[in-house]
Amino acid sequence: MPMHGGAFGERVVDLDAQAVALAHAQHRARYLAVVGPYIRGGILARDELHARRPGSQAGLLGVLEPVTLRFGEVLHEPGLPITHVYFPVGCVVCLQAAAEGPEVGLIGYEGAAGISLALGVEVSSARALVQASGTALRIKAAHFKKALPHCPALQRSVYLYADAKLRQARQTIACNRFHAAEARLARWLLMTGDRARSDEFFLTQAFLAEMLGVRRATVNEAAGALQHRDLIGYNRGKLRILDRKGLEAAACRCYARLERASVRVRTDAALQRH
Repeated sequence: MPMHGGAFGERVVDLDAQAVALAHAQHRARYLAVVGPYIRGGILARDELHARRPGSQAGLLGVLEPVTLRFGEVLHEPGLPITHVYFPVGCVVCLQAAAEGPEVGLIGYEGAAGISLALGVEVSSARALVQASGTALRIKAAHFKKALPHCPALQRSVYLYADAKLRQARQTIACNRFHAAEARLARWLLMTGDRARSDEFFLTQAFLAEMLGVRRATVNEAAGALQHRDLIGYNRGKLRILDRKGLEAAACRCYARLERASVRVRTDAALQRH
C-alpha cells in the first residue's frame, strides 16, 4: 500500500483513501496495525512512530513511506548526497566501498542505509545496492534530520548501529583478505539469510563474484562444493540454504563474530527503550 507524507510536523494530505482514514488520530491504533509488520524486530519501534515535536499531527507516521526495492537497485552512490534513509524490512542491502568492488557490509531488518546523516555526514561514502528484493520503509533525508532529535530511542539505536557497522566493515575487509572463498561464501549466505529472514533468495553468479571480489570460476567452485555437501541448493538464480548448521560449520569464524555484534546491538537498543 503506497503511503506518502508531507514534511515533519505537517498534516498528512497525500495518502490513498485507505491510508487517509487510518492516518487520522481516531484511527491511529488501526494505522499502527498496518505499519506494525514493517517494523517488527527492526531498528524502529512503535514508540518512535508516536514521537512528535510540539504541534505535530503526524510525527514519523507522516514521513515513513513503504517501498518495494528490487534486486540490483542502487540507493546511494559514493560522493553523492544521501536523499533518503532506508529501513529494510523484507529486503537486504549491501554496501560497497566503490561502485564495483567487494561487499564491506550488509544491512537488513536490524538496521538502516543512510544513517551517516545522524552523524552530520550528508554525502554517502559507500554504494548501497539492493541484494535481495523486498519491502523497506523510506524517509527523506530532510525529514529524518528533523525527526531524529525528537525520537531519543531511535537516536540511540542509530548510534549503536553506526558503531556496529564500522566494526562489521573492519571484520569484512579482513575476511575478504585472509579467508578462503568457500568459507567466505558460506558466511555471506548466512548473513544474507539472517537479514532477509529467509533461507531462500535470488542471486546471480556474477553478483556473488562481485560481492566476494573473486572470479566467477571461483564462485562456481565454492558454490559447487557447498552444493555437493547438500548445504545449499541453487537453480536458475534461486539459492536456498538446506542445512544451516552445516553451513555455519563451513563458514569462517567471522560469521559468529559479526552475528554476536549484531545481536548485542539489538539487545542494547531494546534495553534502552525500556
